[in-house]
Parts: sequence; structure tokens; C-alpha cells
Amino acid sequence: MSATSTALEVRSLYRSLTRQARQFANYNFREYAKRRTRDAFRENRAQSDERIVQELVQKGLRELQVLKRQTVVSQFFQLDRLVVEGGKQGKQKHGNDIMRVKDQGWD
Repeated sequence: MSATSTALEVRSLYRSLTRQARQFANYNFREYAKRRTRDAFRENRAQSDERIVQELVQKGLRELQVLKRQTVVSQFFQLDRLVVEGGKQGKQKHGNDIMRVKDQGWD
């Protein structure tokens, strides 16, 4: 396998992992998965041994399968969004004021 095809494979894996991490319903899990992916790729950026790179790619593919399974499971257990996640939602009340409307909750 040539170096350019390996680099393309690694970039594709990185994009797949970050894209899948964005599918988590929970903000904390989503940010953790993105941070973990980014840190793992930065840590192994300087690897040049072809065998080690292939082992890392295989490990990344296994992690991708785990992420896919976990994102499906996380869709079943959705909670209210955190303040940092959403924009303005609700009904217009007076002028520019927003009256908050919760879809679900115990309040």
C-alpha cells in the first residue's frame, strides 16, 4: 500500500469518526467522542511505520463500529438539551421576548 492511499484512508477514518461522534444525542458524550478522536489522531500523527499505522487504522475501525452502536443506543435515551446546545426556541410573546416552552420534563 502506498503512502498516499494510507493517508487517504486515515483522513477518511478521521472524518468518519468525527461525523459519527456528532450523532450522539447527549452533549457530554458528543464532546467526549470528538475530543477523544482528535487527541488520538494528534498523538499518533508522527507514526511512519506502515505496520503500526495499519494496526492503528484497524483499531480506529473497531472504534467506529462501537461509536455507531452507541449513537443508536443514545437516541433512545434523549434528555432536555443543555443551555449551551440550543438556540432560541419557543413562542413569541411580546416583541422580541421569548417564552420558553419545554417539550418534555417534570417541571
